[in-house]
Amino acid sequence: MTDLHSTVIDITNQITARSRDSRRRYLDRMAEYGRQGPSRHTLSCGNLAHAFAACGSEDKSRIRLMNAANIGIVTAYNDMLSAHQPYGDYPEIIKAYLRELGSTAQVAGGVPAMCDGVTQGQPGMELGLFSRDTIAQATAIALSHRMFDGVLCLGICDKIVPGLFIGAASFGHLPVMFIPAGPMPSGIPNKEKAHVRELYAEGKVGREELLAVEAASYHAPGTCTFYGTANSNQLVMEAMGLQLPGGSFVNPGTPLREALTREACHHITRITAQGGDPRPMAEVIDERSFVNAVVALLASGGSTNLTIHLVAMARAMGIILNWNDFDRLSTVVPLLARVYPNGQADINHFHAAGGTSFLFKELLAAGLMHGDARSVWGDNIAAGIREPGLAEGKLQWHDGTEQSLDTAVLTSVAAPFDDEGGLRLLQGNLGRGVIKVSAVAEAHRVVEAPAIVLASQHCLPDKFAAGELNRDCVLVVRFQGPRANGMPELHKLTPLLGALQDKGYQVALVTDGRMSGASGKVPAAIHLSPEAAAGGPLAQIQDGDIIRLDAEAGTLDVLVAVDELEARTPARPEEESRAGVGRELFAGFRRLVSTPEQGASVLFDA
Repeated sequence: MTDLHSTVIDITNQITARSRDSRRRYLDRMAEYGRQGPSRHTLSCGNLAHAFAACGSEDKSRIRLMNAANIGIVTAYNDMLSAHQPYGDYPEIIKAYLRELGSTAQVAGGVPAMCDGVTQGQPGMELGLFSRDTIAQATAIALSHRMFDGVLCLGICDKIVPGLFIGAASFGHLPVMFIPAGPMPSGIPNKEKAHVRELYAEGKVGREELLAVEAASYHAPGTCTFYGTANSNQLVMEAMGLQLPGGSFVNPGTPLREALTREACHHITRITAQGGDPRPMAEVIDERSFVNAVVALLASGGSTNLTIHLVAMARAMGIILNWNDFDRLSTVVPLLARVYPNGQADINHFHAAGGTSFLFKELLAAGLMHGDARSVWGDNIAAGIREPGLAEGKLQWHDGTEQSLDTAVLTSVAAPFDDEGGLRLLQGNLGRGVIKVSAVAEAHRVVEAPAIVLASQHCLPDKFAAGELNRDCVLVVRFQGPRANGMPELHKLTPLLGALQDKGYQVALVTDGRMSGASGKVPAAIHLSPEAAAGGPLAQIQDGDIIRLDAEAGTLDVLVAVDELEARTPARPEEESRAGVGRELFAGFRRLVSTPEQGASVLFDA
């Protein structure tokens, strides 16, 4: 096995050292749960009778036996989300596959699954980030019945996979696997979609033309095909060893997708305590797993949302991950994928070019991933870098391609698209934040221009229409952090800022809000901490202040004298009711939430 890169070793050791006490407490707790044996042992006759009352007689008989595995299904199915619509019949399919091995399954519970694509620019987006912790809590409630020997998680999209992971981590004495449903087939080219969005933002096409393009892009069951948070989640789950290798981006409803689901159901029984090869989640996932996840995210140009989610996921297992770790890894991890918004290809093109097996093999060969990290499948991550296929209708595994089949989409470590990863840390007198530079041209990575301060993303269209933005500028959109309003994504800004850049202006965005995996060609300093609502310096910025964003140097500063800045009275958010579409139910979350660098969570101590 290739020697690990010294920076990867150093960062892993630092994470391990700073996590020593919290990780030990977590593992001790999981070990105690594991020593109790199958959880059903602890249930009274009345408890057990309630738990299998609705089962058929054959399943009841098997559940009574502690030597047969009973698998808990936690599902995020709804048929409004294209990515999750295929999950509708999965529970019955899973039960049938498990019965083939004499095991059983029950739907332990459902978790909410909201679509950021539907709520973009709407009040409901303020619930998006908080839905992750709600999903984690719902997952814990589902599994609290203690009926299960293993867990299958059905979830794909933005907050859903991290929420399922966090909830399942509280039951880390059990094996856990994720089953994806795959991306929809490719629609219209991403370049065409982005162009029509910008034309609509400029008033050059109407709503009918825009809707036609959007509907041709998001057009079928399956995950959206751009490389946003949903598909970043899938790649990260593979890198962490919680999904079958090579199966994240197989389309729904295909024979191969069905064969992979069947294999996942069979495999979860093999890694239960009854199966002879126990692989509890607490032992599979460790510090190496999270380093592998960050490396894979960086090399693929993945979603900035994961800089928040991976931190929270790690904390759920007693591991302390921070933005310095992302930043230092980014200096040594090359960018190997160009998938929209990083390029014009979509995730289906990435998969066809070699997909995860080629990407991970390149990273392992360069010593950038821990090949000895554990996995639910294979001896370790390195041994599990395989690609699935069908031979006479049966699932077969092979080594995958040795060369990228499309070097415009997926390339090698020897000829990367960029020597560094796609995410960087920014810090200066405006605080700490992150920027995704993989889609930002070098000519736009340093911007120094006057600030235009906005109270929300909804203020931008009027200013754009009035021509007030036709100049070099840095848009400051504040009071968008988790304490202020739940930290919604600000994609309403993207087409307009892109149009300004296309006119030849130097523009940038600075915000304590989020932009997600669709962050594009305009440099955006996001997740700024401390946020304005928590006393951060963004609250003291005024129109006309010169702001310098330097993504190359990793700095973000307002060029105003310190004493002048400190003498200013901080702005206050505009009075707006945080009620409607359920926002009033999350007032407690807004009071308790930690900073984005701490995972923007209400579940863990700061």
